[in-house]
Amino acid sequence: MTATDRSIELVNAAAQAAADRLAHDIIAYDVSDVLSITDAFLLASAPNDRQVKSIVDEIEERLNKQLGAKPVRREGDRDARWILLDYVDIVVHVQHSEERVFYALERLWKDCPELALPEDARNTRGKAEEHAKLTGGDTEGAQH
Repeated sequence: MTATDRSIELVNAAAQAAADRLAHDIIAYDVSDVLSITDAFLLASAPNDRQVKSIVDEIEERLNKQLGAKPVRREGDRDARWILLDYVDIVVHVQHSEERVFYALERLWKDCPELALPEDARNTRGKAEEHAKLTGGDTEGAQH
């Protein structure tokens, strides 16, 4: 089984929205073969809580306006360190960079096929590490 066309459409719109809000290290996995609850995971991160919330708000607004999609569940708003948007077909994880390194969701899903994303989203790879170097932050375990 592979991700549906609708799931891929949602992932691409969400990835572009995240890129437009300067998210770091956007990546998507087709998890349809290993999970029955969703087709795809989209992962993105940001260096601060405010930006995490901004990225999530943009994804939610864009998917609603462009595709008529609303999340059935939104979790993690209070701390804005890791916000999850569940659209049933896809699940979006936007994490603070520190949580992204600590939880390393990529390790869990590395055996799943990576989904092609818009160029703007692909160009975010390595941004967390680059940001950490510029700000003197810890780059140990930063996503590539």
